[in-house]
Amino acid sequence: MTETDVVISGAGPNGLLVAGELALAGVRPVVLEQLPEPSEELKANGIVGQANRALDLRGLYQELSGTGQAPEPMPGYIFAGMQVPFADVVDNPMYGMMIQQPRVVRQLVDWVQSLGVEIRWGHELVGFEQGAAGVLIDVTSPSGDYTLPATYLVGADGGRSPVRKKAGIEFPGLTTDVVARVAHVSLPDELRSGYGELNVPGLGRIPFGHNRFDRGVLIYAEFQPGRSMVGTIEYASLLPDDAPEITIDELRASVHRVVGADVPLAPPNWPGPHALRRINGQNTRQAAQYRAGNVFLVGDAAHVHSAMGGPGLNLGMQDAMNLGWKLAAAVQGRAPDGLLDSYHSERWPAGQRVMMHSKAQAALMAAGPEVTALRTLFGELLATPDGSAHIAGVLAGSDVRYDVGDGHRLSGYLVPALTLSDGRRIAELLHSGRPVLLDLSGGYCADAVSGWQDRVDVVVATVVDRPAAALLIRPDGYVAWAADEFDEDGLRAALHRWFGPEAEVAALSA
Repeated sequence: MTETDVVISGAGPNGLLVAGELALAGVRPVVLEQLPEPSEELKANGIVGQANRALDLRGLYQELSGTGQAPEPMPGYIFAGMQVPFADVVDNPMYGMMIQQPRVVRQLVDWVQSLGVEIRWGHELVGFEQGAAGVLIDVTSPSGDYTLPATYLVGADGGRSPVRKKAGIEFPGLTTDVVARVAHVSLPDELRSGYGELNVPGLGRIPFGHNRFDRGVLIYAEFQPGRSMVGTIEYASLLPDDAPEITIDELRASVHRVVGADVPLAPPNWPGPHALRRINGQNTRQAAQYRAGNVFLVGDAAHVHSAMGGPGLNLGMQDAMNLGWKLAAAVQGRAPDGLLDSYHSERWPAGQRVMMHSKAQAALMAAGPEVTALRTLFGELLATPDGSAHIAGVLAGSDVRYDVGDGHRLSGYLVPALTLSDGRRIAELLHSGRPVLLDLSGGYCADAVSGWQDRVDVVVATVVDRPAAALLIRPDGYVAWAADEFDEDGLRAALHRWFGPEAEVAALSA
């Protein structure tokens, strides 16, 4: 049997992004997906936060957004259904892209296949065993069962992750007695306003997003003109495990219970795919560890939470970007000690932050006069520049700082969205997926990186109002080292820590 360096279980956005990161670094993974073709399930309707900039680092944002433009910060967003203005936020980190998940998947499939990644549709991981040399994976497929040996296994297989369960990784957290329903529906034109809102007789205006009522939450969105999505959240109303599949009638009844008025929902009258799903009990859970030996978890396999505010893809895609280059370095025998362990130590706290703010938003949507008072106070804080800036950082994920061993104010954060004096954007320097030493001091750093020239690109440039004299940028866009004045010892220490020992310069030039 021929061993595969990396097997990825799950061809969703996160698994595909890990695959692409590996392929850019010269490692060709095998992706196993139990579905016979890319999923058409409508989960996420957009990508918010720093994941947009991460996609831009690979030239994917322009393709996915269809704009051909760089990401632009959002003027505002929502937190627990309350509007948060970002107009006064300096260096606003909140970016957004309206795109349905099936389209994300299809375009990522095209991208990874163009890089030589093999996706095995209809092939399902049913078990595996870890040994000293790696992982032995049992696979079932339309043409028969087989065993696939691999050095590393990545579980990108969703919230019920078989990989997580078979690896024996605990998934602590809580399940609240909440029932959420959502569906694409047709509504009479006279109820739909031109501002993405509903006007229901006897009830009034229902704006876009989450709307809190005494008996629950009504969600309304029109991501595409004429294609309405309606959802509800009801508390203390769990259904039995054997409840029948959700119907539009069930959603219509739930809307009536929440708002106290009839809203004439009908099945969608446009071509699918259509959303129609129910979440019976909201899970907020996080894997106790993101790594068990040679097995790693990304995305929903590592963490599940409320979809309120849309944090899922932002969190999962940054997991993928963090893990991909580190796994590639390990496969190629150039990973310094501790590099693979840094995946958990960096991404687990980021997951914790999302768990925190998703639970906080759920609490602020609950019924009761005390919650109403709290929302009033919280809304006043959100309207302040400091309050909106804080929430922007929380929602974007930009408030999480990695411990990179360097104390510069930029180190541990995503690199600033700089535009160089020659017109190049910082994202363009990272399209290859290689680390970059950005020398803004006039070329003084080049000699210090000569022993890593096989692994690190050096870019000498200038920029107006330079943020530092030099920045060492990891493949995932995070600053590993920065200095206001050239510091050779600090730079060399960072190169050792993240990219391994220096090579003999003579050998590199041979």
